[in-house]
Amino acid sequence: MTTIKQRLAELAIELPNVPKPVGSYASYYKVDNLLFVSGQGARNVDRTLRKGRLGADYTVEEGYRDARTIGLQLLATVQTAIGDLERVRGVAKILGMVQATPEFRDHPKVIDGCSELFLSVFGEMGRHARSAVGMASLPAGLAVEIEAIFEIV
Repeated sequence: MTTIKQRLAELAIELPNVPKPVGSYASYYKVDNLLFVSGQGARNVDRTLRKGRLGADYTVEEGYRDARTIGLQLLATVQTAIGDLERVRGVAKILGMVQATPEFRDHPKVIDGCSELFLSVFGEMGRHARSAVGMASLPAGLAVEIEAIFEIV
């Protein structure tokens, strides 16, 4: 059976550094067998936040890439929290928030960037409940923010 570490290598995925919280909250919180991971936004290569609105400043494809990047950050946070991604038994839920123009309708296509990453890394254990919603604004002007709940052992 392929391990998560092997799957990450097969997919040529290297997890990023875990972003530090930018407020009075924790990056994650563990309750019994659930790990709640705080919302995160994508960053540019210079570590600045990706800001803007889908439908005006960003395309669906760019938003999808941001959501995938956030998914990688979420995985890095999980690894930091529990020490080993092999302890993940499932992705329970993700909430994807997209700052968008009122006319924008493709929020789910944007958040698919994170959902599809989790499926490729965890297989069926990565299939999750999900909400993908549009927002008039997000903290610091983020284009996309995603939070997640993982089942762990």
